[in-house]
Amino acid sequence: MNAKGDLIARLVSLGLGTPTFEAEAHGPAHERTFHVKVWSGGQVISAAEGRTKKDAERLAAELALRGLDGQSVPPAVTATAAPQGGAWPIYAQVLAEAVEAAMEFAREDATLDEVRRDAGRFYRELLTDLGHGPEEA
Repeated sequence: MNAKGDLIARLVSLGLGTPTFEAEAHGPAHERTFHVKVWSGGQVISAAEGRTKKDAERLAAELALRGLDGQSVPPAVTATAAPQGGAWPIYAQVLAEAVEAAMEFAREDATLDEVRRDAGRFYRELLTDLGHGPEEA
């Protein structure tokens, strides 16, 4: 399994573009740990840490994929993932429908960023209406 490649493919297929992996190294060289955040649509969708940058990226991608599949993610791993105000839960099918609706209602000359913004708004409004708002960290 190539978690990072699978995540990129999944997000692109949902019309959300390529995720960004942001890595930070902490500690002295002999005890270095890497903290990686995965960004998509202007939000952190997962975070993890590992002894190598590659391991941290792989774990963060695996956690993001689990979130997209509707599986729970251990709180200890995601404690740093939630943006201020909490992270929105990810329901892949609902998100895909929001993207479809945004494309359907978009002007002919709409940019991809406008469609993404509308899809995000549709998604957040629907989840809010259903009582599934941001989760507190």
